[in-house]
Amino acid sequence: MNEERLKKILKEMERQNVPQLLISDPASIFYLTGKWIHPGERMLALYIDAGGECKLFVNELFPVSEDLGLEKIFFNDVEDPVELLSKHVKEGETLGVDKNWPSRFLLRLMEFKKGCKFVVSDIVEKVRMKKDQSEIDLMRKSSKINSEAVKKILELIPKGCTEKKMRRMLIEIYEDLGADGFSFEPIIAYGANAADPHHVPGDFTVKEGDSIVIDIGCVKDSYCSDITRTVFYKKASEEARKIYSIVLEANMKAIEAVRPGVRFCDIDAAARNYIESAGYGRYFTHRTGHSIGIEVHEFGDVSAANMERVEPGMIFSIEPGIYIPGRLGVRIEDLVVVTDNGCEVLTVCDKNLTIIE
Repeated sequence: MNEERLKKILKEMERQNVPQLLISDPASIFYLTGKWIHPGERMLALYIDAGGECKLFVNELFPVSEDLGLEKIFFNDVEDPVELLSKHVKEGETLGVDKNWPSRFLLRLMEFKKGCKFVVSDIVEKVRMKKDQSEIDLMRKSSKINSEAVKKILELIPKGCTEKKMRRMLIEIYEDLGADGFSFEPIIAYGANAADPHHVPGDFTVKEGDSIVIDIGCVKDSYCSDITRTVFYKKASEEARKIYSIVLEANMKAIEAVRPGVRFCDIDAAARNYIESAGYGRYFTHRTGHSIGIEVHEFGDVSAANMERVEPGMIFSIEPGIYIPGRLGVRIEDLVVVTDNGCEVLTVCDKNLTIIE
């Protein structure tokens, strides 16, 4: 177990008055133990009580030979893992359960432990929001690889690659740069397709004047990166140039707003208000950003609904966009880590208007 991270979990459990906690999210279990376990349909649970006692319940199909600094309790496919777990949960006490645990396990545990109060728990997710120095260093490494990948993928555009082929080529680029794979399915969108923020790459080729949205991310040493750049092929119309300049300014205004103590909603407003003042508010159809780390989308977002305050060590995206249906889309995304007096931009890639010849 990572003792420093466990201490943070225990402190948050005490603050929320949750004396026992059940964690099933593989990413959160990795965060605490350094061990990835992907259980599929089988039960996986890490039980923690207020005294710091930790027990990992895992199917024997998944060998865990390492000394993880906790008790490992194995079960097989013919045993009832929920009944086994229920014998360790303390009757009459509140039990926090994270978002990932399937209802087929939760409902049965509730039957076994009728005297317990079950609550939805965001304890580990909240602790994961603030990265320690080792995590920040890993995020820098992942983002550096991703920034290089953007530069290399843009070089392929003049070769007439379809969106799908660009995706295939990106796999090779990441391998050459030392990445461990995608952090999410890449979004590569030409022309009118760029007006769909989550476009799936297809058999489309680029045409003169198209906006090209490249939204990609990789995993390196279990930490994710995410970047979006928009370029234009051979020329950019006056409308496209105007929209690009608005999105770029919105991106920079939001980054300038990032500092400890500011609310996430105020960062969102810095980007959104500028786009609205330019007359394109209804074409900015999503939140300004999301938290990122072991997972590409983590707890805490940069949105009008999030009144929480930013703290040093938090890492999230800044990605305003404007999407004109049937014509074009522009999105510019950077990752930032909050510092003691502002923020550091982790993405290192030019974002001035670029025309690919």
